[in-house]
Amino acid sequence: MFDVIIAGCGPTGALLAAELRLHGVRVLVLEKETEPTSYVRIVGLHIRSIELMAMRGLLERMLERGRQRPAAGFFAAINKPVPEGLDSAHAYLLGIPQPVIVHLLEEHAIAMGTEVRRGCAVAGVAQDDDGVTVELAGGEQLRARYLVGCDGARSTVRKLLGVGFPGEPSRTETLMGELAVGMPAEEIAAKVAELRETARRFSLTPFGDGVCRVVVPAAGVSDRAEPPTLEDFKQQLRAIAGTDFGVHTPRWLSRFGDATRLADRYRVGRVLLAGDAAHIHPPIGGQGLNLGVQDAFNLGWKLAAQVHGWAPEALLDTYQAERHPVAAEVLDNTRAQTELLSTEPGPQAVRRLLTELMDFNEVNRHLIEKITAIGIRYDFGPGPDLLGRRLPDIDLKRGTLYGLLHRGRGLLLDRTERLSVGGWSDRVDYLADPVAALDVPCVLLRPDGHVAWIGDDQRDLDGQLSRWYGESGAVTEVGEAFR
Repeated sequence: MFDVIIAGCGPTGALLAAELRLHGVRVLVLEKETEPTSYVRIVGLHIRSIELMAMRGLLERMLERGRQRPAAGFFAAINKPVPEGLDSAHAYLLGIPQPVIVHLLEEHAIAMGTEVRRGCAVAGVAQDDDGVTVELAGGEQLRARYLVGCDGARSTVRKLLGVGFPGEPSRTETLMGELAVGMPAEEIAAKVAELRETARRFSLTPFGDGVCRVVVPAAGVSDRAEPPTLEDFKQQLRAIAGTDFGVHTPRWLSRFGDATRLADRYRVGRVLLAGDAAHIHPPIGGQGLNLGVQDAFNLGWKLAAQVHGWAPEALLDTYQAERHPVAAEVLDNTRAQTELLSTEPGPQAVRRLLTELMDFNEVNRHLIEKITAIGIRYDFGPGPDLLGRRLPDIDLKRGTLYGLLHRGRGLLLDRTERLSVGGWSDRVDYLADPVAALDVPCVLLRPDGHVAWIGDDQRDLDGQLSRWYGESGAVTEVGEAFR
């Protein structure tokens, strides 16, 4: 019997497996595809996802395989500079092929002891008071204490649970791909600039080496159920731009719609949903993969606590309480951005107004923080504005903060040098650092880097340690005091 079975070995499933293995949870990942995806699609890791990779010691591997780009121009493709005051040591976009992200995360999870089985499709799910029975398409039955569906937008797990997936169906379709181009770069730039105000859903972005990412409306192109062809791209480019830019030799071709849906529930008993299984939206702003990765970081330590028996009663329910509203906000901002891409007079008037407002740095920064998820504040109750927010990678006497979070444990950062984690040392590390770059006396960090408590009173701290880390005294592993 496994502790947790994860359906789906995309970025969300692979990262969740690794997070669970940090805490010694027995994990099996089931992936219905026999081989990793063959097409190379470049995606962007936004600031918060980059920070999370740094928190687990994975960022250097990602940086070696990606390309850093300015953290600007994300919201509805409105071209504005990087705003001043982005509070992060990693204020950039990391462009990286999606298969590379999946490979690195799966490799990391396997190195930590995760078992991955490919060619295994989930066909049935039944749960009782003790666990979950997962039936595979071939009839084999597996048993686990918990199941997490990370199996994408058409999630079998979600459908078997009967969880509602309300929202809006696709109204428009768009072609997207990476293709070589035959037109000189200066001619491409001139044509793209000419079309910028009249064809919002069109873009052609150079990647170097004569390759561009092409996004173009797909109206009237072949059969919606069939993958697009190079000729489809040429046809639509000629219709929109008057030229096909000499596109050839595609790396990958795809189509996407603007369906927007959010699961009613993220948890049904011992079964949970994460990533695209819980939410879908248009790719504008590049938030989808990032949203799923951040789901995994929020869920991993909580599910591990549940498995090991020290989780406070309501801890696992905070996964939905925190992440469902975040997904709802992402869906709303993608709806807004989609409207701003319309060529109708009304949306265009709003776009012009927003473009003016984004000349104010505060507006520009607010929208970038929304897209990159560094503006998220979970509701932990009344307190300073920092409470519930993620703590940036601040300087410490022991280097930087994120270097102390590789093990996925909580951390008490104490500038007073008077407090203690006491009987929670098996779950929470301690650092006394009077020179830490903080404006508050002490902070208690959760394993996902969000601030769970601020103060300098030991009794108040003990109450919050109990709230997030259960009862004291159940020491199975001595925590490290970073002194």
